[in-house]
Amino acid sequence: DRSVIGARFHYALPISGAAGLNITKQYIPGDWDWVIVNGGGNDLWMGCGCMICDAKLNRLISSDGKKGTIPGFLSKLRQGGAEVIYVVYLRSPGLPSPVEHCRDEGGELERRVQALSELDRGVHYLSLQDVVPNGDASFHALDMIHPSIKGSATIGQILANMIEGA
Repeated sequence: DRSVIGARFHYALPISGAAGLNITKQYIPGDWDWVIVNGGGNDLWMGCGCMICDAKLNRLISSDGKKGTIPGFLSKLRQGGAEVIYVVYLRSPGLPSPVEHCRDEGGELERRVQALSELDRGVHYLSLQDVVPNGDASFHALDMIHPSIKGSATIGQILANMIEGA
């Protein structure tokens, strides 16, 4: 697990990327069977200021899923022979969340990643849209953004089942 809270695909400063805040710099090449990737939400939430989200979204991944930072990064991972699972974000149905105003953009990011997964059978899309029961805060940490221990365990089990079933 090389994830870092606040990481994004796009960072202007090289120091932040070297510190693990650039998602593409978190990957360590190796003889991996599977690579699990999550990201893009912070680029939209912190990177577009609720004004230029379409441009940010298009830079991350085009509407057809073929171009952008995310497809380029996943293509690099696939060149090493690994299967890739792109995990999208937990939803907080029926509960207030600091990222609730980005719901539409998050849904569009998810749609585009799903389109990408349909182009390459080695890229798998995992939606967490229906994991959290309406009004159940127990799947989220106190910040109502990140998963709690229960949420992480649930996501881990879904991933394990997905890999085992492949």
